[in-house]
Amino acid sequence: MEKLIKDAPLEDVLEMRREVMYPAFSIEQVRLKDDEEGDHLGLYVNGELIAVISVFVRNNIMQFRKFATKELYQGKGYGKQLLDYVMKLAKDRHCTSIWCNARVSAKKLYEKFGMQVTGNTWLQDGHEFIKMEKQLL
Repeated sequence: MEKLIKDAPLEDVLEMRREVMYPAFSIEQVRLKDDEEGDHLGLYVNGELIAVISVFVRNNIMQFRKFATKELYQGKGYGKQLLDYVMKLAKDRHCTSIWCNARVSAKKLYEKFGMQVTGNTWLQDGHEFIKMEKQLL
């Protein structure tokens, strides 16, 4: 089985976001206003895009957003591999910290990567979120 993490075309990333995270939304509804400024990464297995994540660096701080894995591949470690890659990327880019607005349902996963809750929860698009962060330097 060939696994590869590489830049993914934004249109493919948008389709994955819609399919996995917000199936009732249109492609335009899952587009972020600053998507053009980010790096969009995909995990490919045997050429098939199965997981995506978008990263944005501002002032040496990395934010990752819209982390999604196709349902068939969830719970098999693929998302962990992609997040491992992003954590290393943040260090390679000399970021001082990395953060995300996490779905509360994913909190335990991010805690395994050393991320900590740094705010209160809020509701958005029918999901409960919390800000999580990890200091790198």
